[in-house]
Amino acid sequence: MINVNSERCKGCGLCTEVCPKGIVEIQKHKRNEKGYYTAVCTDDGKCISCALCAMMCPDCAIRVER
Repeated sequence: MINVNSERCKGCGLCTEVCPKGIVEIQKHKRNEKGYYTAVCTDDGKCISCALCAMMCPDCAIRVER
């Protein structure tokens, strides 16, 4: 399962590109305080906790938990 710190995320989309399951997306319904749409996990059950999304994040906005 991934936790995204929405206030640190700037919606760059790098995490969406590296997710092997394709379950990380940039949501388009709510912006953070800085005005960015942020990353979300669309299906926590499919997450394999590989942490590629967290390693790719330039803002350290993603934390992976098992």
